[in-house]
Amino acid sequence: MTSTQPTGVESPLDALPDRWRSLREAGPVVHDEAQGQWRVVDHRGVSAVLADPGTYSSDLTPITPTQQDFETFRRGNFVGMDPPEHRTFRTLVSQAFTPRVVQGLAPRIEAVCARLLDEVADRDRFDLVDTLAHPLPIIVIAELLGIPAGDHRLFQEWAAVLFGGDRLGDSLDTADLEKALEAIAPTVREMNGYVLDHIRHRRARPGDDLTSRLLTAEVDGTRLADEEIVGFVALLLVAGHVTTTALLGNAVVTFDRHPGTLDTLRGDPGRLPGAVEEVLRLLPPFPELGRRTTRPVVLGDHEIPADTLLTAHLGAANRDPSRFDDPDTFDVTRGPNPHLTFGHGIHFCFGAPLARLEARIALHMLMERFPTLAVPSYDDVAYQNPAVIVGVRHLPIAVTRP
Repeated sequence: MTSTQPTGVESPLDALPDRWRSLREAGPVVHDEAQGQWRVVDHRGVSAVLADPGTYSSDLTPITPTQQDFETFRRGNFVGMDPPEHRTFRTLVSQAFTPRVVQGLAPRIEAVCARLLDEVADRDRFDLVDTLAHPLPIIVIAELLGIPAGDHRLFQEWAAVLFGGDRLGDSLDTADLEKALEAIAPTVREMNGYVLDHIRHRRARPGDDLTSRLLTAEVDGTRLADEEIVGFVALLLVAGHVTTTALLGNAVVTFDRHPGTLDTLRGDPGRLPGAVEEVLRLLPPFPELGRRTTRPVVLGDHEIPADTLLTAHLGAANRDPSRFDDPDTFDVTRGPNPHLTFGHGIHFCFGAPLARLEARIALHMLMERFPTLAVPSYDDVAYQNPAVIVGVRHLPIAVTRP
């Protein structure tokens, strides 16, 4: 099933394809003078940049603002590390956060989805984000870490502050970032303290949870320090929460704007995983990944100095016509679908399997429960700051029941 044109009222998400197309037409390597950075926008170029950590470093600390409370975040957050340190940390956490652990969460994810939807069982309209897309991944992560149920709300509040993007403009420059870091520092400090206390409690009284397993993970005699586990928890909060929340909202918007999609998926649920991948391709929650050049390089006939900020633009690369047929067409049968939304190379998103699992379960349950599901008015939809996250902040939907 393919659908070429979204219908209905114009949505801010509808403007993204034109914006990303303009970048590609000026590319494949584009210099943004206002922000003092370079963008790589074609699929081949983005793949090459992400696959070469020796030349394009993930450690941006030499060229980006710092804030003291974020230094604990950096420890253990291997997304911002290069080899060989990256390999050590990723191997350590991989011992605790295995594919088997993720797949074993399926029954619990189903139970959480059912409970959250039961809470709106008597309504014919509700906000998908508030009801399901936001709380689901937070609850799953908190339970995975062994966080007491009474404290799950804290994680939701922290996530709302950390990833709201309210303090940023439409583009990310150094001044904006410095202001944002200072503004959310108290939240970071509170979360650091809470997680450290939880880790120390688990060190004294181990349980059957991810935190306890992280404490015992070991590679070549190396174990994670408490502060490093805090960094990983912060990473898991991003990888396991933000992507799933955005993906669920983006999926419902995309299905709604392409009539017949839900009927197709209900008739053939086996197509749902492909539909999820297509939503990820068209609307990557994080459309750009930052890298720092470690040496002078030549890209697209441009000479780029060392210690220059380079952004790999996933949104533009995912619609590269040299890699995807009819790149702006939403096609749930597309295959293969080599989108770059979860990255490429050694930094391929650690939380991808969890995000995919949560999205498939939640969307399948929505289709099972509601014979019809629609966005009644896009005037009532609130969107995230696209400079931070591509997605919706509030998504009122109308439903019917059997």
